[in-house]
Amino acid sequence: MKLPLWRRSGTSRPTTLVPVEESLLTRTALLWLTLTLTLAAAPHAREFPVWLAPAFIVIAGWRGFIAFYNRPLPPRWILLTLALLAAAGVLATYKSLLGRDPGVALLTVMTACKLLETRGLRDGVVLVFLGYLLVMSNLLFSQEMPMVAYLLVVVTLMLVSQMLIHRQHAGLTAFAPLRLAGKMVLVAIPVMLVLFVLFPRIPGPLWGLPRDAYKGRTGLSGEMEPGTISQLIQSGEVAFRVRFTGPIPPPAQRYWRGPVLWNFDGRRWTPRDELPSPTPIPFAAEGSAVDYAVLLEPSNRRWLFALDLPASLPPRAGMTRSFQLLRDQPVNEVYRYEVRSYPQYRTGELTDAEKFVGLRLPSWSNPRARQLAEEWHARDPRPEALVATALTLFREQPFEYTLTPPLLGFHSIDEFLFRTRQGFCEHYASAFVFLMRAAGVPARVMTGYQGGERNALGEYLIVRQSDAHAWAEVWLAERGWVRIDPTGAVSPDRVQQGLFGALPEAEGLPFLVRRGGDYQWVWQLALVWDGLNIRWNEWVLAYGTDRQKEFLSGLGFGPVDWWEMTVAMIGMLSGLGVIFLVWRWRSRLPPDPVARAWQRFCTRLARRGLPRGPHEGPLDFTERAAAQRPERAESIREIGKLYARLRYGASAPSAEVRRLQQLTWRFRA
Repeated sequence: MKLPLWRRSGTSRPTTLVPVEESLLTRTALLWLTLTLTLAAAPHAREFPVWLAPAFIVIAGWRGFIAFYNRPLPPRWILLTLALLAAAGVLATYKSLLGRDPGVALLTVMTACKLLETRGLRDGVVLVFLGYLLVMSNLLFSQEMPMVAYLLVVVTLMLVSQMLIHRQHAGLTAFAPLRLAGKMVLVAIPVMLVLFVLFPRIPGPLWGLPRDAYKGRTGLSGEMEPGTISQLIQSGEVAFRVRFTGPIPPPAQRYWRGPVLWNFDGRRWTPRDELPSPTPIPFAAEGSAVDYAVLLEPSNRRWLFALDLPASLPPRAGMTRSFQLLRDQPVNEVYRYEVRSYPQYRTGELTDAEKFVGLRLPSWSNPRARQLAEEWHARDPRPEALVATALTLFREQPFEYTLTPPLLGFHSIDEFLFRTRQGFCEHYASAFVFLMRAAGVPARVMTGYQGGERNALGEYLIVRQSDAHAWAEVWLAERGWVRIDPTGAVSPDRVQQGLFGALPEAEGLPFLVRRGGDYQWVWQLALVWDGLNIRWNEWVLAYGTDRQKEFLSGLGFGPVDWWEMTVAMIGMLSGLGVIFLVWRWRSRLPPDPVARAWQRFCTRLARRGLPRGPHEGPLDFTERAAAQRPERAESIREIGKLYARLRYGASAPSAEVRRLQQLTWRFRA
């Protein structure tokens, strides 16, 4: 009996003996697996601490060096030391081993450590599945089109590694498994599409993600103080996109309503505790409505944005008495919702509670601004006159709209109105509401977005974080809550042309907010790319419960439920399975109709115990078969002679080809 070959590890002490011929990974499989794991972990380099990515590269390079030059693996004590140091580094960086960021970092560094001790088939299989986990963990950070395309390539390469591991001693090159993996991915795409379209969606995620999975999201914070919005507008990230049913409203109507701020502590504005009203909020619509669909980016906030004044509610959302839309859960995925708004409106009566909160101010703060407002009220107490007086102050005095205002002290309103007179939208909105309240007019601060960039390629608006804005609402007896934008009195271009047209210091703005210059073509290219992004977001990332029912109803399914979608999904998957089996069966048949007919004939005889020998020609085979099956001898000989004439003759008339096909179809062995 031939004994198997055995190999020891690189330590001086004998370790577990491994049969080389049965389970040791080949050099090709190890190198391919190392490369694929590196590609799976590469996108995480943006989120990792600075030490982790170099550590992974060093460990992976070390393992590649060992495989390429057939060096011994490091001893166990080195592996244990590396694992402990890696875990300690993750713990020191994140102060925890739980959560999205520390969890993914620990998974990555432990995968590298596992790679350094890998020698056998079982280790290779474990690493392959760790690689799939690394691929999926990338989707916790980004689900954009480039990332998904990159991960699809990595999954294909991971399949190649898996084939090389399981068939490593078959002498395969990398090209054959790569071709097979490509076919597997292509075959899986129709199944993936059926599951994506028909698999029943449920409201909310199947499981909860760690709390830190949603950190780092930019957007409105729900509070406002000097510098809050001016810092936010330096981000060129997309807040949401809007597609209108009809014409896009003019810039003066593009006020996207967000958090409503009532409380003021002398410096910071915060919202009051408001829950969605169980009954519709009364208001009188004037003029025509505007219908549109919003594609909101993840913000980890409950509020939704809508034009003044929203008259409809998205699914699983409510509206407060301040006309603020609130979802039942935070927006942690791309969310699509439809709204109807009325640009002209009159709101209902002012409640006693709203009047109390809308006039409340700290008694000790900003005495000069309070005194100025009281003087205005003494001259003319009419709310309309007080509003006009405040706007005239901002318009005629040397106020400046700037992205970099001076710092303000304890009495921020006084310092802004009487000393610096330089500010951003939050300064003007805060000062205006303070003056109105001090003069006896109920007022509140509105935060949200103003404007939006029209993308002519898709006829929709792109609203960026740089479009963040703050304005005011005052209560006028005949009209209810009325929008007043004091920033427009200082810089009318902010409303009409956006941020780029209003600020002289354009260098402080995000690149995508700027216009003109030598890089106009880059901006146009960005719009083309964004046109692709909105379709990806609409049909992939935002394909939830409501979108799924809307899409299937549009295809003529009518109202759909889980049972109907499940039955349709199983039916389509079964149909795909049948198509695949038929394709596989036909791919095994020769493309020549004469050869297919002959193969059909030989298969039926083989089932009766008369297989054709590899040395037999068609005539010899049919003579032997006719002798053993005399009751079918005539048809057997006729088929053999006809096949030999068609296969080896000078020509193959179509009539005789059809005759052979008919004979083989009718033949029963």
